[in-house]
Amino acid sequence: MRIRQLHRVIGLVLLLPFLGWTVTGLVFFIKPGYEGAFELLQPRTYPLDGDLSIKADPTWLEFRYLRTILGSHLLVRTSEGWLHLDPETLRLKERPTDDEIRALVSDAFSAHSQRYGKITGISNNTITTDTNTRIVLDWKRLTLQQRGTDTDLIDLLYRIHYLQWTGITVIDRMLGPLGLALVLALSILGVSLARGSSRLK
Repeated sequence: MRIRQLHRVIGLVLLLPFLGWTVTGLVFFIKPGYEGAFELLQPRTYPLDGDLSIKADPTWLEFRYLRTILGSHLLVRTSEGWLHLDPETLRLKERPTDDEIRALVSDAFSAHSQRYGKITGISNNTITTDTNTRIVLDWKRLTLQQRGTDTDLIDLLYRIHYLQWTGITVIDRMLGPLGLALVLALSILGVSLARGSSRLK
């Protein structure tokens, strides 16, 4: 196969990836909707009340004492991970009921209620809303992680951009280097064609 034909074939093969890179690159540059899609949702906290004195355990690497709509919380990090304790008894704080989860998450929504809407379901630690937003509660760390349809769309664009098209890890890992190799080959062939053309003049 001649250089010009090979250059044309590789160019046609890369036409779809180039289109994907162009569109996704534009989105990544403008970042429309990123603020909401990757918003850091946190439980709403309130001023601490009372004069509770906490004696830190030597095994604790760090701890946080805070108050939410559910009351007071003591979050402790040890060498084995995080623990959610009752500040008064220093015993593990039991997982909240669905009603308590609903109250905690709804209170967190108050700063951006339009995005999150109303809670429609609670399954284990996953909360769903009528705006198709999913929130995962990590009770041990008392954190919330939100994900909506816009987050899913942006993640899809990232997979398109990085040639993660099949969903099969082994194949997707090969597509990236293959795409780069074809771009390099296309560039080298283009330079060769340009040199050949200049010599004919």
